[in-house]
Amino acid sequence: MRLQLTNPSEHPAVAEFPFDLPLEDWRLPDMHGVLGLHRHVVRLIEVGDVSYVLKELPDPLVQREYRMLRELAEEGLPTVEVVAALVGRSNGADGILITRHLDYALPYRTLLSGRGLTIPYLGDRMLDAMVSLLVRLHLAGFYWGDCSLSNTLFRRDAGALSAYIIDVETSERYEQLTDGQRQLDIDIAVENIAGGLLDLQAGGLLRVDIDPYEVTDEIESRYEGLMAELTEPATFAPDEAYRIEERLRRLHDLGYDVDEMEIVDTQDGRGTLRYMPRVVEHGYHAQRLKNLTGLTTTENQARRLLNDIRAFGAELQQARRAAAPPDREPKPLPLNVVAVRWLDDRFEPLMARIPPALSAKLEAAELYHQLLEHRWFMSEQRRRDVSLEDALDSYVDTVLVDAPDELLPIEVQVEPGTEVEAPGTFEPL
Repeated sequence: MRLQLTNPSEHPAVAEFPFDLPLEDWRLPDMHGVLGLHRHVVRLIEVGDVSYVLKELPDPLVQREYRMLRELAEEGLPTVEVVAALVGRSNGADGILITRHLDYALPYRTLLSGRGLTIPYLGDRMLDAMVSLLVRLHLAGFYWGDCSLSNTLFRRDAGALSAYIIDVETSERYEQLTDGQRQLDIDIAVENIAGGLLDLQAGGLLRVDIDPYEVTDEIESRYEGLMAELTEPATFAPDEAYRIEERLRRLHDLGYDVDEMEIVDTQDGRGTLRYMPRVVEHGYHAQRLKNLTGLTTTENQARRLLNDIRAFGAELQQARRAAAPPDREPKPLPLNVVAVRWLDDRFEPLMARIPPALSAKLEAAELYHQLLEHRWFMSEQRRRDVSLEDALDSYVDTVLVDAPDELLPIEVQVEPGTEVEAPGTFEPL
């Protein structure tokens, strides 16, 4: 028997699992079966503050999926953390793949049933999240092979959703995908997502405002639109170089950055130039925020926090201007300096004021985003600016205190008739 652990010091309890028994025979405290259709035995085990998902499958598939998940993580693509791979069990049983469950993640059954969730335009946001994930995988040369709602988890991302791939049994890695490989992946996604939505609808579990046919009809067009924005060349005249900046801004708004570009004279007699993005990465704002503050967030959260940092910088500059002599304009503070001041003077003090019993209901970045939204709604109602401190008091008392925890494990099997409270959401005043 061979157990391969990625970070043994972070997951010491894994080595104590009863690997000599088939997974379906395990009887451990805080162990649950996982809802949904699965080709293999899948269990969830909670150990302290960490939840592990264990999947039993043949040794070659364990080794292959272990390698693929690590490659995805190394590429910075949204996936779960792979913890361990067990192969070569003497009892002849299949191997076991162990991953860490994604904190604050929502399975599609919870997300799309609308139980306790009031996310506006949920169908569109789920669709955008799935399409963005598929595009990111394809740009990195990953062929998914089984894109479906069951193989995906979703997390809140400042009013939007981010999708994470959690099952890569059928995935392959290439230097570059062909058009045929991309099209096959899209066709599989359309069929599987339609099946998942129709299955929920047939069981009366799908939100009434989500039409399975409308959602799946748009998958390919949205995919092609995003892929074209990221990869298609653009032609412009020599005096229209500003269009490069426009293109870059659109990419940044989508959360991508251009790592390299090439500008080529087309030699067509018209003096036109051809702009070709070479390598495009997702996560522009998240990486920018992390470099400035050390905070790890999703893309839309990072965009919102960066905007707040810039607004905070403007307030600092205004205060410095008021304190300076009338004939002297103080130099603007560098953004890295503003970011440190924002972290020390605004973000961390506000997060510290949240009661400990409520602080784990949402990720800190999502909580701060919702606080900004709450302040905006309060200011709109009162027709005047509301301080963040006053907004926080109101947010805690009227929103956060009644919101169910989103730091929950993946959906688990329960006895018939048992009521399970779904994660909550931010509802404006």
